[in-house]
Amino acid sequence: LSANLLTSTACSGGTACVVTGQPFDTAKVKMQTFPNMYKGLVDCFVKTYKQVGFRGFYKGTTPALLANIAENSVLFMCYGFCQQIVRRIVGVDRKTKLSDLQNAAAGSFASAFATLVLCPTELVKCRLQAMHEMQLSGKIIQGHNTVWSVVRGVIQKDGPLGFYRGLSSTLLREVPGYFFFFGGYELSRTFFASGRSKDDLGPIPLLLSGGFGGSCLWIAVYPVDCVKSRIQVLSMAGKQTGFMGTFVTVVRTEGVLALYSGLTPTMIRAFLANGALFLAYEYSRKLMMKQIDSY
Repeated sequence: LSANLLTSTACSGGTACVVTGQPFDTAKVKMQTFPNMYKGLVDCFVKTYKQVGFRGFYKGTTPALLANIAENSVLFMCYGFCQQIVRRIVGVDRKTKLSDLQNAAAGSFASAFATLVLCPTELVKCRLQAMHEMQLSGKIIQGHNTVWSVVRGVIQKDGPLGFYRGLSSTLLREVPGYFFFFGGYELSRTFFASGRSKDDLGPIPLLLSGGFGGSCLWIAVYPVDCVKSRIQVLSMAGKQTGFMGTFVTVVRTEGVLALYSGLTPTMIRAFLANGALFLAYEYSRKLMMKQIDSY
């Protein structure tokens, strides 16, 4: 697929991903960074609605949409390129179908490139989502309530490199995470295909396969994501320690289970959003390929 086609498919997939999963992602970030404020998912939803209203669930939607579209554009563009690299490494021809394990490795390589566009937008998203809690906890006096005010605040305080706070944590999450993501997706498609071509699968198997892949990703790397969220959000209040420092502090002061705060909304979101992502991606890709073939 050309870059334009990949961007179009990523837009449709990314939009589907954000629309279905944003309220759960917001709950995840709030519970990760302030686990003592909420007893669970329902408590988080109720308190957010009472304090901020329905719009509170969609804080950070604009950067989340930009993050998803940018990440998926780069991810799927690089995925094809990385599949060719894997073919060269294993010494097979360009048109040879890769195994599920080899596709997982290609997805893992591709995610390293996607991290570079994902980190800045995700930092803005996480800060917007947890802004109310930062003010309630007294860590900041006045919060930024719009995308541009957060962007301006980062530039004024840390300069352009401030957008890459949490980059190492994001890489530690993305590279192994996407191995399980693409591996789980391809393995699930193989299971549903039962010897037939995976390209002939209907919407339900694709939805379930995407959901399974997303679930595999988050189960594998959730503690890393929790540390990343803390670094990106709490650095608003001043200098924040790096990945290992934050990880050790959380384990020592709050216990290992604190690293799994917000896992429930994450798993619900992972299944719904990634099922929608792959369903939208596969169908828009097929539609565009048919249009290309007709010319």
